[in-house]
Amino acid sequence: MEERLISAGFGGQGVLFIGKLLIQAGMKAGKEVSWIPSYGPEMRGGTANCHVIVSDEEIGSPLIDHPTSVIAMNRPSMEKFAPKIKKGGLLVINSSMVDVEPKRKDIQVVKIRANDVARELGNEKVANMVAMGAYLAASRVLPLETIMNSLPEVLKGKEHLLEVNKNALKKGFKLGEKHEP
Repeated sequence: MEERLISAGFGGQGVLFIGKLLIQAGMKAGKEVSWIPSYGPEMRGGTANCHVIVSDEEIGSPLIDHPTSVIAMNRPSMEKFAPKIKKGGLLVINSSMVDVEPKRKDIQVVKIRANDVARELGNEKVANMVAMGAYLAASRVLPLETIMNSLPEVLKGKEHLLEVNKNALKKGFKLGEKHEP
């Protein structure tokens, strides 16, 4: 098994956090992992993405040309990365911020109103965890419980955010399970 994820959006949407959480959980699960962040000079409000690989085998290169999955938190990210997804791959779209349909018909598309769901949970900043929950349900790259158990380590110093992040992951996972492959 080798999962190659690109998580992308505006700076401040938590796309790098998605990657950090996934690699922390991957390490806990005994997987080989890599994480490469990329962001513009202004970071918050600029573009940001990260390349994450979770594998059973040694990772030759941390760069991803053709991801197996993409989490697109905004329209520019979807337009940039959706065409690169491997045939049969997965595209998770934050439909709260993406108002167009992807052109690809050879990939699985999961649309999730991540910002709206996060707002309902009381903190719009957890939209990334709603999207990640949906991604986990569709990809099955790691069990939800492994991700949940890794949250305290990644949120070290921000323990007051633990419960809302867990709730966002669970809600996103439930919504992601409803999508047909």
